Amino acid sequence: MGNSGLQILVSAVNKDVSLMPERMNLESDAVIVDQLIGDDAPKDLSEGDSSFPYKEHTVKVLTRREKGVGLSRNTALEAADGDIIQFGDDDIVYESGYAKRILSEFEKHPEADVLLFNVKQQPGRETYHNGDFKAVSWYNYGRYPAYAICARRQKLIDSGVRYSLLFGGGAPYMNGEDSLFLHDCLKAGLKLYRTPVEIGSETPGESTWFKGYTDKFFYDRGVLYHFLYGRMAALWGFRFLFKNREEMCKGKGLSACYSLLLEGVRHGRTL
Repeated sequence: MGNSGLQILVSAVNKDVSLMPERMNLESDAVIVDQLIGDDAPKDLSEGDSSFPYKEHTVKVLTRREKGVGLSRNTALEAADGDIIQFGDDDIVYESGYAKRILSEFEKHPEADVLLFNVKQQPGRETYHNGDFKAVSWYNYGRYPAYAICARRQKLIDSGVRYSLLFGGGAPYMNGEDSLFLHDCLKAGLKLYRTPVEIGSETPGESTWFKGYTDKFFYDRGVLYHFLYGRMAALWGFRFLFKNREEMCKGKGLSACYSLLLEGVRHGRTL
């Protein structure tokens, strides 16, 4: 039986977990999955589960010697017991009062299984801003990062929707795991809405996955588009590249970029 409040599910890598609640300004329970990866991983830590109090809240810590942001988010979800969960990252700073705002919004909208909140993204990396409350559909689900996503935990558990292990940091293919997650939520019949309520901001830092418009960028985009669009992947892939051709394709040319994307689409069909 879950508690009646909010839990933030935080994906972290090689972090001093004891410092995170204050730095993130947590005002709710949390589950932190800290993955120990590579040479930067603290040598004195081992796998295991623990918890500690922070103010009047409880922070669960799951330390794992494994990698992959999708795996991290699934591990956190399985360990969660709050009625409402939010997928966070260790570079998010929450606004004071965020927990009450999130819970209040779910109370006001019992029709919503998933709510997508505003989190201010760092300059140059903005992908969305919600100006109103509106249903999220097949036409507008693809812009949202994980840290926008809040959900009724039991609805999510019952749906069977989990994060893909193929996409995102530490996975075989680049980003897209959040779009695929929301795609799967819609496919499972969950009701998604966006809300203009602000809950936090992203701390500026380097992208963990974007290394420029490389061959792998276009190939991995093709793999992702297979999972998102199926038979329409080639068409939507061309639309994406044509729309962004001046920025993305100026080095290789539109034709070469599209060929790489199609190669990824074909590979996606074999997975």
